[in-house]
Amino acid sequence: MKIKSVMKMKTKIRELRKQRRISQDELAKALHVTRHTITSIENEKYIASLPLAYKISKFFGMPIEEIFDFSDVGDIDYEIF
Repeated sequence: MKIKSVMKMKTKIRELRKQRRISQDELAKALHVTRHTITSIENEKYIASLPLAYKISKFFGMPIEEIFDFSDVGDIDYEIF
């Protein structure tokens, strides 16, 4: 039996991209990641690593805390598969 933690994190990345008229592909290229990574973060299927979150915050010129919602960080669900 394996157990994995499942945690989702809300972000403002989609809103910030749209405000600046930047596509997912353009943001991905600027951050040296795939478009799929950006899509997954925006759809709460993937949580950005700390280095990637830092790059995103620098790209948008905002603190990490203004882009990522840490309010549910303590609430981790576990799935058994």
